[in-house]
Amino acid sequence: MKTYSSLSTRPREACSFKLAAVFLLLALCTVTMVPSAWSQASAPHPSSEGTEGGTASSAGMQAAAGFSTLLYLPLKAVFAIGGGIVGGLAYMFSGGNEQAAKSIWDTSLYGTYIITPDHLQGNRPIRFLGVAESNDAPASAPAPEPIR
Repeated sequence: MKTYSSLSTRPREACSFKLAAVFLLLALCTVTMVPSAWSQASAPHPSSEGTEGGTASSAGMQAAAGFSTLLYLPLKAVFAIGGGIVGGLAYMFSGGNEQAAKSIWDTSLYGTYIITPDHLQGNRPIRFLGVAESNDAPASAPAPEPIR
């Protein structure tokens, strides 16, 4: 009677291969997204002018920000995707009430996606939950008087 011990290791090998593929995909996304996000940043804050340049501390902060983004971005992306789905379901089950869906979408889709050195230094807040823009809020109309 022959037994094959190699069959029991295949599921573990497939799982480890998938895990490695996911991490490589996340690393590729981070490498391609982070530099473009940093290049679009606004004018530097006066408190961060000392870290701009080729110093070892600024390189360390950028490396820490990149590593933090590797850990943070997948969690935020999963939360945003889940919020998009739940918001769509809320829209559908509320009979097309866009305000109900938008409150879910604003909270889940907005917020910080990429951690920068300014976030790590405390110059900018990290917002996992999004905040709706104030100019998108509808103007409050006075309540109509009841008919007597």
